[in-house]
Amino acid sequence: MPHLRSRRRWQIESADAPPFPANGKNMKLNEGFLDSMKEAFARFRHNDPAAAAEIVKRAMRGEPMGVETVHADRRDHATTPRVADLPQPRQRAHTTRSEPDVQDCGHFSLRRYVNAAGQRNYKLYVPSHYRGDALPLIVMLHGCTQDADDFAAGTQMNALAEKHGFIVAYPTQPQGANTSKCWNWFRPTDQRRDQGEPSLIAGITREIIANYNVDPKRVFVAGLSAGGAMAAIVAQAYPDLYAAAGVHSGLPVGCAHDLPSALAAMRGGKTRSKAQKAGRADTLDAQPSQCPLIVFHGDADATVHPVNANALVHGFAAGEPTPARASGANGGSRQHTVRRMTSAAGVEAELWIIHGAPHAWAGGSRSGSYTDPSGPDASAEMVRFFLEHPRRH
Repeated sequence: MPHLRSRRRWQIESADAPPFPANGKNMKLNEGFLDSMKEAFARFRHNDPAAAAEIVKRAMRGEPMGVETVHADRRDHATTPRVADLPQPRQRAHTTRSEPDVQDCGHFSLRRYVNAAGQRNYKLYVPSHYRGDALPLIVMLHGCTQDADDFAAGTQMNALAEKHGFIVAYPTQPQGANTSKCWNWFRPTDQRRDQGEPSLIAGITREIIANYNVDPKRVFVAGLSAGGAMAAIVAQAYPDLYAAAGVHSGLPVGCAHDLPSALAAMRGGKTRSKAQKAGRADTLDAQPSQCPLIVFHGDADATVHPVNANALVHGFAAGEPTPARASGANGGSRQHTVRRMTSAAGVEAELWIIHGAPHAWAGGSRSGSYTDPSGPDASAEMVRFFLEHPRRH
C-alpha cells in the first residue's frame, strides 16, 4: 500500500479525479475536514480522546487543520497507528447519460422552510402526471458533503417517482449548520421531537402535505450515512408522521451524544450504555423501531462500521438469511444477504448486508457522489418496501 502522504498528494494534484464534487473553496474546505477526521480517528484509536475531540470541534467550527499542518503532525507521531482512508465521493460523470433527464419530466423546485429552530432549503420533485390525486411522499436526507441535486442524481429517486407516482423532498443541510454539511445526528438537541433538526425535517414534511394532496398514511423518510442516522431519529420521534424509514450506511438512534461518542459509534464502539450512565437517557431510545424499517449497509464500509446496521434492527426477531446476487448498472454485481424480521409489536424490518460494498448508496448512478453502481438497487428496494408498508393507524 502506498504511503498515506503519497496517496494524499495524488488526490490533491490529480485533475482527472477531484476528491469532492465541489469547486475551488468548497473542495479545499472538504479536504481539510476529512484530514481532520482522519487525524481525529487516529488520535482516538491511540487512546487520546481529548485530542480527537479538540480536532473535531475545530473542524466543525470551520477551522479544519490545513494539509501542511496535518502532515507535520503525522511526522511528529510516526508511530501512531493509521486508520483506513475515508472513501472519497465518486466523481460526477461528464459523459452523456443514456437514461432520460427525469428532472425535465416533472417539476423540480427549490423551497425554503422556517420555524423556531431555524430555516432549511429543500428541493421538491413532483412527477409529471400529478393531477391533484393523493400521492405518497418520500423525504430523502443526503449524506455529508452532498446536496439535494447530488443526492437526487445519485439515488435516481426522481425516476422512480415518475414510474411509481410519488413526490420526493430533499431537505438540504447548509454549511453554516455543519462544516461538511452533515446532519447533526450526534447532538442531543437534534435527537428530540419538536427540537432542532428533527423539527425542521418534520416541518418540511408537514408543509408539503399541506400544499399538495399527499396520502398521510404513505409518508416515508430515508437517508444515507449522517442522513441515514437522522432518518432513524425522525422516524422514531414522529411515528405519527412517517409510515416507514430507510437507513443506508447509517447509525442507530441514541448511539452518540457528542463528537467523541459519534466517532466511537462510527468505528463500532458501544456508546449507548455509557451515555445512559452519564444521565443522557432522555435523548436515547433502545426500543425497536416503532415503524417498519429497511436497512442497507456494506460490510466493507470503512467510514461507518457495519455493526451499526445490526444495532438499527435491535429487538427484531430475524428469519433465515437469504443470500442473493444483484446485477448492477455498470455490469458488475455484488452478493448480498437479506434478513426479514418482525418485532414483538408486529413491526416488520429488512436488513440488507452487501458483501464487499463500501460507504456508498447501493445501485446508485455514477452521476452522483457516494454511489456504488454494482447493486443491488437500494432505491428500488426502498420504494418497494415503503409502498408495501402504509401507516396502519
